[in-house]
Amino acid sequence: MVQALDDLRVIEMGQLLAGPFCGQLLADFGADVIKIEPPGTGDPMREWGREKAGGRSLWWPVVARGKRSLTLNLRDEQGQQVVRDLISEADILVENFRPGTLEKWNLAPEDLQRINPRLIVVRVSGYGQTGPYASRPGYGAIGEAMGGIRAVIGEPDRAPSRAGISLGDTLAATFACIGALTALHTRERTGRGQIVDSALYEAVLGVMESLIPEYTIADYIRPRTGSILPNVAPANAYPTRDGREHLISGNQDTVWKRLATAMGKPEWGDDERFSTHTARGQNQSMLDGLIADWSVTLNADDLEAVLNEHSVPNGKIYTAPDMLADAHFKAREAIVNLVHPQLGDFPMQNVVPKLSDTPGEIRWVGPELGEHTDEVLSATLGYDAERVAALREAGVV
Repeated sequence: MVQALDDLRVIEMGQLLAGPFCGQLLADFGADVIKIEPPGTGDPMREWGREKAGGRSLWWPVVARGKRSLTLNLRDEQGQQVVRDLISEADILVENFRPGTLEKWNLAPEDLQRINPRLIVVRVSGYGQTGPYASRPGYGAIGEAMGGIRAVIGEPDRAPSRAGISLGDTLAATFACIGALTALHTRERTGRGQIVDSALYEAVLGVMESLIPEYTIADYIRPRTGSILPNVAPANAYPTRDGREHLISGNQDTVWKRLATAMGKPEWGDDERFSTHTARGQNQSMLDGLIADWSVTLNADDLEAVLNEHSVPNGKIYTAPDMLADAHFKAREAIVNLVHPQLGDFPMQNVVPKLSDTPGEIRWVGPELGEHTDEVLSATLGYDAERVAALREAGVV
């Protein structure tokens, strides 16, 4: 099957998450992603993740899926030459080292683009490649704090919370991927690559809606508001009789009337306390209390059925078991099963988004360290056996 990016070669030199997640997105749609890892140790992501199976990370097979692993010492001149050889035929280089690292390794983007003017260099970092903070180390959590999202997550009477996933890293990686594809489109017209500079804090800032003009124009700083958005009601998690929490969103006038009918209180649809968006916002706490008094009389399944019958947006708060059992997940193949060479059956989230003509595909789980080193050196670069052996002997690969 033809895949959207199967004519592209990507060299991934990043580690941990921000760069590698960008590489994952490109590999999902068929790009040949050659992941460069330090000999002997590999990407630290091979060890990350709270739960392990047989000492193996359950995160690595996901973030490195569909990639080829090449071990290479980038601090060694011979290793740097291998990179140059790879770059000569590559389309995209992805890296997320601290700014200046590539330059220190004699692999500055402008030098690489002299070798291959069509090369697109994707650089993901905490603060970007320029500015007074550029040289600082920056992890996803710091980007989340600086970009504004940490300030608005959590309960108002407590310290800021985190999302529970590496949101800053994946946002920066996703924007980096968009930048890479945009640069590819431009290259079709100009014949030249360019540098994509994706900063963690700017990626977070990019999804912060109207946060800035709310302050500059309305003198309003968004506070932490827990499970609600102030003045957007009803839209909350409500208790059920069987001890679950169920999300109900009826904050549009017509939907609110349908919710009121579902609750057996159709007259509330035109009640002046609730009939408009503004009125519901002003009476948000009261309205949440009334809905909770009703929802807690029903089990989650029955509540869902009633709300669906009345076309009210709602849903259970899913965990992994819910996802695996859900008919909609199965119908859309949102979760797919691959085979891990050591762990056997290995389910993971599928490729997003779905394309009608050139859909993505997960070709294999994250590879073993250096699994494709000989393949890349010999078949891809054309090195002879003597040269490959010499690189091994010198500890370069």
